Amino acid sequence: MSEAALAEAHRMAKAITDHLGGRGLFGVELFVKGDTVYFSEVSPRPHDTGLVTLVSQDLSEFALHARAILGLPIPQIRLYGPAASSVILVEGHSSQVQYGNLGQVLAEADTHLRLFGKPEVQGQRRMGVVVARGATIDEARATANRAAAALVATL
Repeated sequence: MSEAALAEAHRMAKAITDHLGGRGLFGVELFVKGDTVYFSEVSPRPHDTGLVTLVSQDLSEFALHARAILGLPIPQIRLYGPAASSVILVEGHSSQVQYGNLGQVLAEADTHLRLFGKPEVQGQRRMGVVVARGATIDEARATANRAAAALVATL
């Protein structure tokens, strides 16, 4: 992101969350094209797009949400390194989706698989995510994509 887009994203997210009130973590999703930032959605809770924090830092979005709601201190967050996520997208029609090839998926170092436990799919549905850390964002993205592609969904 450019510095201008990053500043606008911070400004926009702060304006939105300041007007919502409450406590906790707010997931503000934005789209960026060049220096222009567009609002997409807000969720007043941890969101699957923030699951990357499970491998990127010492306090995940879940830990931060709980601390904020309970009024507990939030120390300086330590970053572990670049991280990325890859969605597990299942297409078809089934009320009993099963997953295979987990050994290959979980063999990747610094990689976590999170299946959402959704019991059915009718069409196309996000059913989970793979998050991975790497020396660079490109490496993390490649690892997450490789692990996600290895997962086999059976309908």
